[in-house]
Amino acid sequence: MVTAYVMVKANTGEADRLRTEIADIAGVLEAYIVAGDVDIIAKVQVESPAEVKNIAANSIQGIDGVEDTQTYIAMD
Repeated sequence: MVTAYVMVKANTGEADRLRTEIADIAGVLEAYIVAGDVDIIAKVQVESPAEVKNIAANSIQGIDGVEDTQTYIAMD
């Protein structure tokens, strides 16, 4: 299994809706609204790095209201 964390910057006022939509994506275990440089952190757990890429680059970035993402893959 591959575990990754996707940091999401949201358009102003969109965090609640985006968190719900992100949490509904297959492979996303948890999604939290957070304070700091990003608005949402999503925990992803899938079988391969390619699946992480698909979730981050296509599923999450494809949601209207997402400004930017950064993805971090856990090493252990």
